[in-house]
Amino acid sequence: MKILLVSDNESTYIWDFFQKEKFDDIDLIISCGDLKSTYLSYLTTMIHAPLFYVHGNHDSNYIKNPPSGCECIDDKLIVYNGVRILGLGGSMKYKEEPFLYTEKQMCHKINKLKFKIFLKKGFDILVTHAPANGINDDNDLCHEGYVCFNKLLDKFSPKYFLHGHVHMNYGKKPRLTMYKSTKIINAYEYYILEY
Repeated sequence: MKILLVSDNESTYIWDFFQKEKFDDIDLIISCGDLKSTYLSYLTTMIHAPLFYVHGNHDSNYIKNPPSGCECIDDKLIVYNGVRILGLGGSMKYKEEPFLYTEKQMCHKINKLKFKIFLKKGFDILVTHAPANGINDDNDLCHEGYVCFNKLLDKFSPKYFLHGHVHMNYGKKPRLTMYKSTKIINAYEYYILEY
């Protein structure tokens, strides 16, 4: 299964210079947040693949204008083509806005999903906006990662952890990182994952 990952910055390669044949084999699109609603709607129209998304810290406009033809997987565990995908949007709370959570609030969101995770015997892909603590995150509160994400990785060892939020040009952040047996992918702009 080929998955197009997008996050944080609309790609001119896709948005302005779209070539359909380059994306004919995409089976699924996953957005890790902070993209225009119109951009996500455009992707589903042009690529003809389902699009799952989590909210980023700049997605408050989705409340009134959610992306059409797309499915929000915030606080959900879904199964797509046999792949278990857990979605947890938002980032560390640094002001009063939607989709910003303290560490305690994010832990509470995860605790509400524990029974579903138990029933599905874990998950294969973790999709978030923010990174995990100490892995691709930054020192400022806005870009600090969640410790509870580290705990999820330790306990369930998913194949992939997909996040955005920390742009790759912030101190030359890596695209790919390994954490134990989990491959972590920063979905900044776009990346094609062969699952």
